Amino acid sequence: MRLGLAGTGRIGTAHAETLKGFDEVDSVVVADVDPARARATAAKLGVEAAEGIDALFAAGLDGLVVTAATDAHPALIIAAVDAGIPVFCEKPVAADLAGTLAVLDRIEGSDVPVQIGFQRRFDAGYGAARAAVASGELGRLHTLRATTFDPAPPPAEYVAHSGGLFRDCGVHDFDIIRWVSGREAEEVYAVGANRGERFFADAGDVDTAAATLTLDDGTLATVSLTRYNGAGYDVRLEALGSVANVVVGLDDRAPLRSVEPGVAPLPGPPYPGFMERFRPAYTAELRVFLDVAARRAPSPCGVRDALEAFSIAEACEISRRERRPVRLAEVRR
Repeated sequence: MRLGLAGTGRIGTAHAETLKGFDEVDSVVVADVDPARARATAAKLGVEAAEGIDALFAAGLDGLVVTAATDAHPALIIAAVDAGIPVFCEKPVAADLAGTLAVLDRIEGSDVPVQIGFQRRFDAGYGAARAAVASGELGRLHTLRATTFDPAPPPAEYVAHSGGLFRDCGVHDFDIIRWVSGREAEEVYAVGANRGERFFADAGDVDTAAATLTLDDGTLATVSLTRYNGAGYDVRLEALGSVANVVVGLDDRAPLRSVEPGVAPLPGPPYPGFMERFRPAYTAELRVFLDVAARRAPSPCGVRDALEAFSIAEACEISRRERRPVRLAEVRR
């Protein structure tokens, strides 16, 4: 297979390195809005560089991986579908709900597969939690508790264009709650706080937030988010049932410290960030994309899935700003 990659930032470079390591991939061609950066990445990884995005589309691709800036995602997805090239795109599909709907309207009905990058679906722990819920071994699922705590905030420039904590960070939790539970959210109530750097408030964002979701079968889900967890990167999910429960992310590197007498500390060290925590999942989702691109498997996470997660994030942001419960029917098409 000959694969293209648009966007040679941190995650794009990591994905290009992963792709070139697959036996099925004969060549990888990278491109960037900054051709010099693409050439430097190509030289570092031993792959090809295209002189711009147009040249990338003319490179005879079997699939395209999009890791460019968010505002470039809609045009790249549509261009790939129009060219008949299967595409994998990191979340989000677009910067806002209207943009996501526009992409969906444009490509729906096409037989060209699109896979959106929600890597937690390919993490072993989340997969085991989903299986436990589906099998009934937990009994009646009554509560989900999700946590995403970053160890340190991103730069101010990133925050200003991120779409906010719910859309940028919490959207992963919203997607995985849907995926693990097999249910849809009906209503949310969300709050947020700013006790850190001023640039969060200046961007209309918050650095810490909490949301309660009511799912369509009455299951309750809580999501806690922060940009300030100095203990380390902490991502967990508890699935609690009437018979049993399971926890995702409670391993030797979880940044948790018990103060109960006689309880030994976890050996650590904590994960420094998402790339280290989810490296196997990133590899797994790209391996699946090879099957999707070769038409051996359907997309495991399409644009409509991304739209549902983004709709929950949008509802949470409205709830936070207006200090009221928001039903998904208000934002869902």
